[in-house]
Amino acid sequence: MKRLSAAIMASLALASAAVAQIGPQPAPAAAVAFHIGAFSAWSLHDAQFAAPNDSTTFGVGQTKSDVDAVLQAADAPTDRILLSVNVLLVKTPGHVMLFDTGLGAGLHGGLLDSLALTGVKPDEVSDIWITHSHADHIGGLAAGGKLIFANAKIRMSSKEWTFMQGQNPSLSAIVAPKVATFEPGAAVIPGVTPISLPGHTPGHVGYQIGLGGARLLDIGDMAHSSIISLAKPEWTVQFDVDKAAGKTTRRNELTRLAATHGRVYAPHFPYPGVGEVVTNGAGFAWKPATLK
Repeated sequence: MKRLSAAIMASLALASAAVAQIGPQPAPAAAVAFHIGAFSAWSLHDAQFAAPNDSTTFGVGQTKSDVDAVLQAADAPTDRILLSVNVLLVKTPGHVMLFDTGLGAGLHGGLLDSLALTGVKPDEVSDIWITHSHADHIGGLAAGGKLIFANAKIRMSSKEWTFMQGQNPSLSAIVAPKVATFEPGAAVIPGVTPISLPGHTPGHVGYQIGLGGARLLDIGDMAHSSIISLAKPEWTVQFDVDKAAGKTTRRNELTRLAATHGRVYAPHFPYPGVGEVVTNGAGFAWKPATLK
């Protein structure tokens, strides 16, 4: 357990040079139900983060007053930048699927408590789709050296699997027998198509979920803050491995989403993280969905 926890912490450190200043906090168990066409879905609450507003994480290279102005315009606190950790559960014919697995209980992740509210048991999960291999997305895969979702295929892009094995060999060894890789751009199963969203990690992807006209895009970590990432998509984010590619991907994808009014699932936006990106001046803004 100590070895695995150390590996997870190392992975989280890779996500941010300021990790020591970012504290994952427990969140109350929550599962908000909605539909993606004929598919049943739930947004599961895993944890909360509070990143310091000191230009080391968001707005790297900007002054604090620059970042303050963006936060103030959204009536948000200026001493910290709040992020949620959300996990998507989707049921389709023959599949019970999680999109990422949150932090894991060792880092205050509450995914299993939230999952229990849906009536789904861990051994009923058939597929886990990984957007990328930072700890707040893969930490819930295993505990005590054992898989938590013992019957699930763990699906990720081939490029991300290579990256994960180099960065987190301990966890990679545990999950390896269950890993199934893919190349983004084509449906892997009916209703799930991985979309390349480069920049955050080498093999970072989003997932287009749904059939016909009813679709939702899980953007992974293409954007983190529902305020700063949208208002200023060209600002540097410390989390991104390839910062130039991350900026380009953010601007291009946000432009497309605003133009098409595509429905979005954002793992780090305010829970439950379902909504729409809209144009707002030279940038964008978040329009949460009303879920029933």
